[in-house]
Amino acid sequence: MVNKSPQKMRVIHRYLGFTLSGIMAIYAISGIVLIFRDSDTFKQEKLISKQLTPNAPAKELGKLLKIRRLKIEKEDNNSIYFKDGIYNKQTGVADYTVKSLPFILDKLTHFHKAKSGQPLFFFNILFGLSLLFFVISAFWMYIPSSSIFKKGMYFMLGGMALALVLLFV
Repeated sequence: MVNKSPQKMRVIHRYLGFTLSGIMAIYAISGIVLIFRDSDTFKQEKLISKQLTPNAPAKELGKLLKIRRLKIEKEDNNSIYFKDGIYNKQTGVADYTVKSLPFILDKLTHFHKAKSGQPLFFFNILFGLSLLFFVISAFWMYIPSSSIFKKGMYFMLGGMALALVLLFV
């Protein structure tokens, strides 16, 4: 009697892999983009002009402009200067530059940054469980006594060792 389990696992693995291949491509692209989140790579500059109340206090400027950790660089009688911008005290106009990802890349990176209160949270859990299934099913597709399985175990251990070295070095 032939064990059909490895064959069934191959079929499930194959079609789930085809189903998730588009999602994996999006995760790969957005993951690469996120690597550069501390730089201006892929970002575009946008000039913003915002009307605020005249003579707004310098310490409230960040809150009014919705810029976290806004640091005032210089202040004189007419203006408040901050990184990439200026606020005119008399007119109340703030002109500043923001750097952000293009619309599509910004949306793609939200796959990685989903929080537990967002709908993508469930999608990320499902995707993570699917990837875990791929890990397990890859070893279920071969008979443990076969040379392919044994070589696969060495490659898996090598991959784990590489990940641990990169993580702790």
